[in-house]
Amino acid sequence: MNTDRIEKEVLIRATLDRVWHAISDAKQFGSWFGVSFDGPFTTGARLTGRLCPTTVDEEIAQRQKACDGIEFEILVDCVDPMKKISFRWHPCAVDPAVDYSKEPTTLVVFELRQVDGGVLLDVSESGFDQIPLARRAKAFEANDSGWTIQMELIQRYLAARQLESTAS
Repeated sequence: MNTDRIEKEVLIRATLDRVWHAISDAKQFGSWFGVSFDGPFTTGARLTGRLCPTTVDEEIAQRQKACDGIEFEILVDCVDPMKKISFRWHPCAVDPAVDYSKEPTTLVVFELRQVDGGVLLDVSESGFDQIPLARRAKAFEANDSGWTIQMELIQRYLAARQLESTAS
């Protein structure tokens, strides 16, 4: 079993443009993910995110309320339009009493490929083997299940937006 890297893949039945904006526009990203960022995703940007409930699923939003308001930082690593966006963060850094700034970060990468039937979204997070041993397994497990949920949320977010634009 690979303990350093999480990989998820989902086929999204939407245009490349719609999927790209859902992952590269900080406001859209925040809507489905459940976070509010203090600025746009641009290469080299250091942003503060504040966890908040997703707008896509009421049940998941209720579970996210336990972390409502917790702040974290990301460093936007790369923005390659219509192809890839990546950032670094401290995984599962949800205890406000802990200073995570001295720990190594993991790298989260979203990659898009146009395929028959839509867009294939690949999400990976790597670098868990560098996380302090006391937090490593919990961070990996939490983010592995978290990315599974997030892939469902982005699908639902884009499906709902497609319905909205069709109804207009």
